[in-house]
Amino acid sequence: MAKIGLFDLEKHFSFYGAYHSNPVNIFIHMLFVWPILFTSLVILYFTPTLVHVSLPNNLVLNYGFLFTVIYAGFYVCLDVKAGSLAGLLCFVCWVFGSFLAHHLGFSLAWKVVLAAHLFCWTGQFIGHGVFEKRAPALLDNLTQAFLMAPFFVLLEALQMAFGYEPYPGFHARVKAKVDANIKEWKESKQKKTL
Repeated sequence: MAKIGLFDLEKHFSFYGAYHSNPVNIFIHMLFVWPILFTSLVILYFTPTLVHVSLPNNLVLNYGFLFTVIYAGFYVCLDVKAGSLAGLLCFVCWVFGSFLAHHLGFSLAWKVVLAAHLFCWTGQFIGHGVFEKRAPALLDNLTQAFLMAPFFVLLEALQMAFGYEPYPGFHARVKAKVDANIKEWKESKQKKTL
C-alpha cells in the first residue's frame, strides 16, 4: 500500500528514477553508491562517542552509528521487506567500516576514504554526463539524493534479480511518473534553448 509524505516511496523513487533512467548509469550507481556509504561510515568512526557503552571489537556509538540507525529506520518505514534488508546492509557497513577504521587509524583511513570517494563520485558523474545526459539528483535535492541512493540501487537490484515490488503495481506507477518527469524536463530544457 502506498504511503504519503516523508514515507511516500513512489514519490522518492520516481524523483530519483527520473535522474537514473539510463541502464549504464544505473549500473554505475549500483557499483559505487554502497562503497560511498561504507567509506563514509569508515571516516565517521573517528567522530565523538555519543553514548559510552562497552561494545565488542572496538565498536562505538558515534555519529556513524547514529547515521546508520537513521538510514536503516527510514528504509524500513519506506518498505518493511526491502527496507529491512537495506537496514541490515547499513549495519553490516557500520560494523565492518568501524573494524577497518580502527585497524587503519585516522592517518591512513582518511586517505583511503578520500581516494574511494574521488573514484566513486567521478564514476557517477561520468554516468550522468556521458550516459544519462542529465545533472545528478543531488543538484536538485541534496538530502533526498544522499538518503535515497543506497535504497534506490538496492530496490533496482531486487527488481532486476527477483522482480521485487514493494506492493503490486509499484513499478508501473513509478515508471509512469518517471517518464512524465523526464518528458517535462526535456520540454523545459528545449524551451530554454529557444
